[in-house]
Amino acid sequence: MAKKLLLVNPVNPSRVGLTVNPSSRFQPLGLGIIAALTPHDWNVEIVDENFAPFEFREADLVGLTAFTANVNRAYEISSLYRRRGMPTVMGGIHASMCPEEALQYADAVVIGEAESVWAEVISDFEAGKMQEVYKGNWLDLQETPQPRRDLFHPNYMFGSIQTSRGCPMNCDFCSVTVFNGNRYRKRPVEKVLDELQTVPQKMIFFVDDNIIGFGKEDEERAIALFKGMIERGIKKDWFCQASINFANNEDVLAYAARSGCRMVFLRLEAENKEALEKVNKRMNLKIGVNAYEETFRRINRHGIAVLGAFIYGMDGDTPVKLHPQVQH
Repeated sequence: MAKKLLLVNPVNPSRVGLTVNPSSRFQPLGLGIIAALTPHDWNVEIVDENFAPFEFREADLVGLTAFTANVNRAYEISSLYRRRGMPTVMGGIHASMCPEEALQYADAVVIGEAESVWAEVISDFEAGKMQEVYKGNWLDLQETPQPRRDLFHPNYMFGSIQTSRGCPMNCDFCSVTVFNGNRYRKRPVEKVLDELQTVPQKMIFFVDDNIIGFGKEDEERAIALFKGMIERGIKKDWFCQASINFANNEDVLAYAARSGCRMVFLRLEAENKEALEKVNKRMNLKIGVNAYEETFRRINRHGIAVLGAFIYGMDGDTPVKLHPQVQH
């Protein structure tokens, strides 16, 4: 009889945050990749609390992922299975940063990217000798499998896809370099295009931390991706994340717009040089805070909206005095 792997995408029931709005719910790509890496003699199911509260079901092995915002819910579900004698393994950003804490609630923890160790987790489980900690390596992305999209809930408003990982910037506040490494690793453009053609949703979110990378070669690769979408007739409305260098190359903007880019999420962080220096935000320092407005205008001229992200509460922040009409 086939073994059952249950993968759980938990949601904090007390503070739903972005998940309260269907338009801001993200497909659990990591769980989809884990499902794709699981041997074919296993039955795999994804339970997604973005759409319905978890209900207990039998499983041979339970895998959970979590951010800090929903990790207590993951611990609750994991503990339920452990009390019933069903092994659990936890991964994701929170467990990777706090493995000792996670091990209080799960039988095993995967630290970092799971692709390099998931086969070992399954093999050890089948042999009855699952370890407490598995530490993933930063693999080349040439052979990254497509996620099992057939297991994702059909009601997601937009599909998600990843084309790169890693960041050399190492900003003080950010977990990306720690979790994904300081080398910008890229999937082959043709494989990304192949996967895009399997995504049923009309809208796409490129989850890369910076879709155009950090230099001329990376920009050329991004342009090749956008051109490929146009040439293959992949008609999607899409949005992405990028650093402020997104606006440096007019060809990037032109082909992004032609291929369907509707919005870019730019990490601006602060509007003054001193704050950027304190958090090691080198990219923005290089371009300069005085260039923010012109950057937005260059992007907007191509019909692409800008969603700016700022960090409030930096060490150098001071109280803001509002205009009397705003105060009242």
